[in-house]
Amino acid sequence: MAADPRIPLYLITGFLDSGKTTLLTDTLNMDYFNDGERTVLLLCEDGEEEYDPQFLSQRNCRLVPIESQEQLTTEFLQEIDRRYQPERVLMEYNGMWPIQILRDLKLPKTWGLYQAIDIIDGTTFEMYRNNMQSMIIDMVTEADMVLFNRCTSEMPLAGWKRSVRAANRMCQIVFEDDKGEELEVEDILPYSLDADHIDLADDDYGIWYLDIQEHPERYLDKTITMKVQAMTGMRLPKGTFVPGRNAMTCCVEDIRFFGFLCKYDRARSLKKGQWVTVTARIQWEKASVYDGEGVVLYAQSVEPAERPEDPLVYFR
Repeated sequence: MAADPRIPLYLITGFLDSGKTTLLTDTLNMDYFNDGERTVLLLCEDGEEEYDPQFLSQRNCRLVPIESQEQLTTEFLQEIDRRYQPERVLMEYNGMWPIQILRDLKLPKTWGLYQAIDIIDGTTFEMYRNNMQSMIIDMVTEADMVLFNRCTSEMPLAGWKRSVRAANRMCQIVFEDDKGEELEVEDILPYSLDADHIDLADDDYGIWYLDIQEHPERYLDKTITMKVQAMTGMRLPKGTFVPGRNAMTCCVEDIRFFGFLCKYDRARSLKKGQWVTVTARIQWEKASVYDGEGVVLYAQSVEPAERPEDPLVYFR
């Protein structure tokens, strides 16, 4: 496959003092970037760390400040392209600016978004999640990689990983300590994978849903019993329904239904939203609702169930 001829744009998001400048400085020190190519660094905020003008000059990198949201337009980027004729572009985005600005922004035709990295400071993550969760989700959703830095093994890293995975199933998630060394984060499951049958507790649905998405091979040919809601509809194939749970990914305004296709010959007898206890065999196969392969359940029993005390799922 031929290489993309467009000028690559590397986007770095994150809140103030999360480590964006440090990451970009380290990146410019890498052999791959320190090769003399003309680089433009678009700086959308001033943090505690500053760029050394001599360091940038030695790496043929021109720093261009962006003072306001209104300045970030297609016309502005086209002028940057005309004036500096960059061979690559780095953007340190302001964490307090809406991500929607980037979603709506049309890049110059000769540019292409190569990678988006969201930087999260482990020491302040809980504070931001409690107060600005929707902004965190917005940045995570657009990222190809989410990098947690300044982490320790005592932090609930596995729970943070699940929270990110709920918002963005495809991104790479990396944890680093304050020295920049990568930390291995083991997924701790509240049930045994050694058993042929999983009896899923209400609170564990979110953990199971994320893990089977990432590691479906762990669950093939096992059976599972779980309390779920039945989602039915005319668009589903005959003899199927979707058992699942509503989950809060960031706030009460962002509640989504998470479930998998289930084959059940009495699916038409189920009411939309009805609570049921499902026992099913787990398979991985092609299904039209997935536009490819995915988890498909084969119901062995479907019984009416009482609504749980808290019907929502949380990823933590």
